[in-house]
Amino acid sequence: MNENEGAAPVNPIATVRAVLPSLTPAAQTIARLILDDPAMVARSTITEVSAVSGISEATIVRTARALGFAGYSQLRFALAAAVARDTPERLVPGDLAPDDPLTDVIAKVTRAESQALADTAAQLNPDRLGAVVDAVAGARRVDVYGVGASGLVAADMAQKLMRIGLPGHSYTDAHLALTSAALLREADVAVGVSCTGETPDVLGPARIARKAGATVVAITNNPRSSLAGLADHVLISAGRETAFRPGALASRISQLLIVDCVFVGVAQRTFDTSDAALRATRDALADYLGDAHRRARSA
Repeated sequence: MNENEGAAPVNPIATVRAVLPSLTPAAQTIARLILDDPAMVARSTITEVSAVSGISEATIVRTARALGFAGYSQLRFALAAAVARDTPERLVPGDLAPDDPLTDVIAKVTRAESQALADTAAQLNPDRLGAVVDAVAGARRVDVYGVGASGLVAADMAQKLMRIGLPGHSYTDAHLALTSAALLREADVAVGVSCTGETPDVLGPARIARKAGATVVAITNNPRSSLAGLADHVLISAGRETAFRPGALASRISQLLIVDCVFVGVAQRTFDTSDAALRATRDALADYLGDAHRRARSA
């Protein structure tokens, strides 16, 4: 059991969106009703929701519990609070259409990514983040696994750690990832990055790393995913994919927010060595770029 279990979600709508694929068909019906009209569900009794959805009251209660709430009443109150926080603009559907002008594209993408960042920040528990920061700051090495868009996030995390003198490595190739995970030890940290939490090329190394004794960290949208179940520490990102945002633009942005928070926390914990490493790497790059510019001018 990981440390995230047992706590009611801070943002119920983001949580419903994240766990939707892992729910039963009946629970998915309730989840889609919540996503389509959270305000209606918030003001409806369980009997009214049952009548609208055709799903039994008992199943609605089980769905609420599967979403992390004690029951339907707690889910309803959380939805009411979430709806009250949202402005009318944020509740307007933001999916991109083929005939949208570029002005609308800019507005909708910006709104989606801003919402993803806000939702992620709301769910980012300082204690859980602190536990990850402590693990990474004290690690012998940190291996980060991700593929596709999440592979870019993994590379970003490894690069940031390297800049402050920590041995961070990212792997997008499944064979190399499994090889690295098998060589980890108790003093090491393995970070799996996966929007769904079900990516085989991330789950495999995470399982091997856990078996090897390493601390496993999950960065995922789905707190009920297989990756979250494997992890010692789970950091929840937010963001949804649409037809014109494959590769999870909003999800990638929210994952990068988590990586940046981890990085800054680690740099704070190891300030003296991190500051020296940042200065050294900055000077090395400045010297290289200065030499390149001088060569270009003299050519």
